[in-house]
Amino acid sequence: MESPINRCDVASWRFCVAPMMDWTDRHCRFFHRLLSRRTRLYTEMVTTGAVIHGPRRRLLGFSEAEHPVAVQLGGADPRELAAAARISADLGYDEINLNVGCPSDRVQNGRFGACLMREPGLVGDCVAAMKAAVAVPVTVKCRIGVDEQDPEEALDRMAEAAAAAGTDALIVHARKAWLHGLSPKENRNVPPLDYGRVHRLKAARPGLPIVINGGIGSLAEAENHLAHVDGVMLGRTAYQDPAILLEVDRRFFGEEPPAASPFAAIEAFEPYLEARLAEGVRLHGMTRHVLGLFAGRPGARLFRRHLAEGAGEPGAGLEVLRAAVRHIRRDDACAEAA
Repeated sequence: MESPINRCDVASWRFCVAPMMDWTDRHCRFFHRLLSRRTRLYTEMVTTGAVIHGPRRRLLGFSEAEHPVAVQLGGADPRELAAAARISADLGYDEINLNVGCPSDRVQNGRFGACLMREPGLVGDCVAAMKAAVAVPVTVKCRIGVDEQDPEEALDRMAEAAAAAGTDALIVHARKAWLHGLSPKENRNVPPLDYGRVHRLKAARPGLPIVINGGIGSLAEAENHLAHVDGVMLGRTAYQDPAILLEVDRRFFGEEPPAASPFAAIEAFEPYLEARLAEGVRLHGMTRHVLGLFAGRPGARLFRRHLAEGAGEPGAGLEVLRAAVRHIRRDDACAEAA
């Protein structure tokens, strides 16, 4: 039986940016929040061992401006996940998400990530332990199956176990993961997408919030999915073309975005960059997340090149970013003059 949904409005998951290793760090999330107030943001996956024993400030630090923000945990021991969830909730995260979809060798060796698709009972135990430890929502991000599993049976079993344990939402990457024969990169695009399978899951479980993920390439596609599921999660599309996030609040929530334009978002990002530079963070580690902001506009190639090359120089500061932006403004002016 599905547990009643509580402690979080289903609309909280209407639009999300996926957790992406090496991409959705705290600097990326802060920048994305300047583009959309309502998009739900996720950390990179953090293992339970790192949360419990590692440098928490470095691994889990975030700005208050990032809310709503969720932490994604990797692990398979219910007690360790409960402890890591408690630590994360105490730090202020709005949601604890369990990774049941990553297919890398590292997670396979640790018996977590996509491997857990084979052990829905254990996933249920993990969710129950985390639910008992925290008051914030606990969610699961999974695949539709792994290797030779039948997606109809595998996803139903996972949803049943997670729902029985009280999960607040299920986020489904609409592809299988192949634990043998495909690299993690290939697993992001080689297995065919099966959106219909996720739509059928929602039809079968109307009381369980379902978020769809995988290969969604535009806001129009996202809008189409919302006729069938409760939420959409974009990954590479949102990261590589972040300007689309400026349309999210108006299109999906009926609200105005926090920035009027990509230029305004860059200006709003500057005080954050200045503060982190003063702490010793290198410019490139932050501005790499804005390289796609002007995708498709005149001057975008020069913007990317100037910023990618200049931000990596020792002592690089805000003047590098401002000079890169001038390539766009100059080309905009030329286009208007023409």
